[in-house]
Amino acid sequence: MGEVQFDVMNARVTFKNIPLHTLSKFTFKDVNVACEEFKKINGVDECIIIQTASRVEIFTVSNIETDDTPDARRAEGKALVLNQVKETWVSLSALEQIDIDHFDQTLEVYKGDDVYLHLLRLASGIDSFVVGKQEVFDEIVQSLENAKSTGNSGKILNKLFESVIRLATRMRDTTGIANDVISLGDIAVNLVDEKAGLDDKKKILLMGTGESAAMVAKTLNSRGVKYDVTSRTLGRATGFTTLLGGNPVEFPDVLASFDKYDIVFVATTADYFLITREIIRLVMEEKTKGTLILDLSEPRAVAEDITSLPGIKLLFRDQISEIFEESVKARAGIVPAVEKIIAKELPVLSLRMRKLDA
Repeated sequence: MGEVQFDVMNARVTFKNIPLHTLSKFTFKDVNVACEEFKKINGVDECIIIQTASRVEIFTVSNIETDDTPDARRAEGKALVLNQVKETWVSLSALEQIDIDHFDQTLEVYKGDDVYLHLLRLASGIDSFVVGKQEVFDEIVQSLENAKSTGNSGKILNKLFESVIRLATRMRDTTGIANDVISLGDIAVNLVDEKAGLDDKKKILLMGTGESAAMVAKTLNSRGVKYDVTSRTLGRATGFTTLLGGNPVEFPDVLASFDKYDIVFVATTADYFLITREIIRLVMEEKTKGTLILDLSEPRAVAEDITSLPGIKLLFRDQISEIFEESVKARAGIVPAVEKIIAKELPVLSLRMRKLDA
């Protein structure tokens, strides 16, 4: 028997390289079951999965004896494990053939120190959907707890995640990057709440499936508010709601029943007006209650001429941009301090993990 060594790998798909409505196809119905399946791959002894509204990440440890052939540290061994990871991923998800054909272009794969660096950046808040947001740190902690309770993680990943969580806690506390974090969705929902009030009696619509729409959806979810989601295709709306909640609705149906909505958030990337006076005039003429529309799109997706219709109040992103940009600027000013700490701690973490390898 030879000496046992380990190979840490992170394979991930995130909001950075695919749209959110597509990301849902890469998710696993049951993360614990998925971990068990990945551990069935020859040589893979540990697995932790971080699955959130903005990422699906698999962390594995391959324990291979150095006199085995092929060794997982050799190119052929690493490729074998990675290919089996991809095959298992496909078998456990709802990927379509077009996604499978482009899997190599979509999937990011990292080993060793690159994995440690990524985890430190993610847990500290500088690589998350909203910089500094507590949510992603909590998700990392929860992923570790789930893996421990099911026995899917072990000595290596437990040590790695525990070390990263401890270091990230210190970084977040000392730099203040997690203090008073406010997203575009928080500001938008707060503004609408001030103007019209958010309660169970309000019928709410979210138009769009991009990052701005995701921030609004997360804030609505945190408040326990129900809402419909629409996009130019039902598939996009369905994929988005699978990750972020809400009820998917066909876009033509939304336009035909636009008068039913009291509050409408518009957060799209369309380069033309989705809502104009002419499009909604007939359905809105008989409405007796008011409708508040907040257009967060860049460029604008709602024509100002709709305000000539009775009861419509129209707000634009410009009215909250200053508050949001100040928050983003404050976070950006702290990022270099976090990166400096990471640069100092990464070699220490790497050495600690290499000692386990020995």
